[in-house]
Amino acid sequence: MPDLEPRDSASNPSEPVPSEPIPAPPPDPAWEPARAVTEFPFEMDAPPPDFRAGFVAVVGRPNVGKSTLINRLIGQKITIVSDKPQTTRTRLLGIYSEAACQMVFVDTPGIHEPNHRLGEYMVAAARESLEGADAIAFLVDLSMPIQAEDRVAAQAVFSRAKAPVILVGNKIDGVRHTAPESAMERFEGLGAFQSRIAISARRGDGLDALLDALRGLLPFSPPFYPPDEITDQPERAIAAEFIREAVLRMTRQEVPHAVAVVVEEYKQKKEGLVHIQATLYVERDSQKGILIGKGGAMLKAIGAEARVEIEALIEQKVFLELWVKVREGWRKKDPNLRQMGYSLPGQGKL
Repeated sequence: MPDLEPRDSASNPSEPVPSEPIPAPPPDPAWEPARAVTEFPFEMDAPPPDFRAGFVAVVGRPNVGKSTLINRLIGQKITIVSDKPQTTRTRLLGIYSEAACQMVFVDTPGIHEPNHRLGEYMVAAARESLEGADAIAFLVDLSMPIQAEDRVAAQAVFSRAKAPVILVGNKIDGVRHTAPESAMERFEGLGAFQSRIAISARRGDGLDALLDALRGLLPFSPPFYPPDEITDQPERAIAAEFIREAVLRMTRQEVPHAVAVVVEEYKQKKEGLVHIQATLYVERDSQKGILIGKGGAMLKAIGAEARVEIEALIEQKVFLELWVKVREGWRKKDPNLRQMGYSLPGQGKL
């Protein structure tokens, strides 16, 4: 396996200022749903009449733990997480299967007031996920007071939702000086919730109770996916997101939000080795300099972290090439957004 050699596509800016890497959080104690299966005890086209299947939209304002929750429920990392708001940009499905039930969790961008076309796309993707949902998990952060964006998200949900909505109070492990139930009470006025459940997506607290509540809301239906599938996203798309996650972890200020990742090449070179070439787009030369770092150190660190995550996902070695390009104002321009895989309302991906 050759050493990772990330490169940029143009000359490096002189003496760029590198950002100090932010370490990844330590792993948490494992929690596994007791009923999860990878094989159904029946043929896919002949499920029992009492089998339940449906879509669960996981919604809320940015940075309340939606992606962390879905990764924990699925039992594998399929969607990126960071401490930066608006980390999730596109809709992603996480598929959880039991012998008598299949829940398809819809991870959505946080609902917020957008200030550019990318933000408009993100909010539209979140709102559209509500229309086909059989149940909705509305996440709030119990470790913080109610925020204005909680109210914005609730208004968007209850103005569109036809499915029952469960209030899910996340981060009970961060609640101080009060009981989780008391912390939940301040969010109850956001809407007409079917029920409320306090959880810690990070630790796994309350997740069995959440699954129990959701199970009863799903309709009788055949499963939508084979039980060994955990997401609708191809490996190429998840690889791009893992690269972007490394950028989110290691950079600060405006840089994380100004980065888009496009995988230009994803090829099986030989058995056990995949070659990935990706371009990181930013909006200004100064951001490019930060991403590259002095002597390429930052770009190499980003590639090294992303490679570990990709290899864990695909269970193969990865040779990862990273390039950095400037595309000024890409978040505000529809053609650039479509090129980078963000389909706008009324438009399709290129």
